[in-house]
Amino acid sequence: MHPRDRHFAIVFQTNFRLQVSPMIQVTPSISLNETEIEEHFIRSPGPGGQKVNKTESAVQLRFDARRSRSLSNAVFLRLKPLAGRRMTKDGIIVITANRFRTQEPNRRDAMDRLVALIREAAEPPKLRRATRPSKGARQRRLDSKRRQSDLKKVRGKVTGEY
Repeated sequence: MHPRDRHFAIVFQTNFRLQVSPMIQVTPSISLNETEIEEHFIRSPGPGGQKVNKTESAVQLRFDARRSRSLSNAVFLRLKPLAGRRMTKDGIIVITANRFRTQEPNRRDAMDRLVALIREAAEPPKLRRATRPSKGARQRRLDSKRRQSDLKKVRGKVTGEY
């Protein structure tokens, strides 16, 4: 995720003090508030040297898509099948990133994967325009069926002795 993808939103204002929360730009119309995303660091499987059992370099990112104000219902419904097993029954997307050996690249990887998933769900599916086969295409199909039928008729039972 690039710094240009971050925007800031005012979360609340108290006694002339402004609390600002960074926003993650997914599409021009969708931006996620960073407070909606939880990050937990867990021990990573795989290579890591002597510190492998002491450091928590893998990232488990949790995003509550069902309760997010950033996503419309239509985007959520398209996101459900795209997320597959990564979405819980409660509508929480869980992404685990452990491709890299350190926390920061794994954080970026998890965030990029979440943004890519939401960006894909944000695109409405193309509507299929019903079309009819041309007269020539219908004729070719029937000719092919006729040829195949004639071929099978010739294959009849073998009568007589060898």
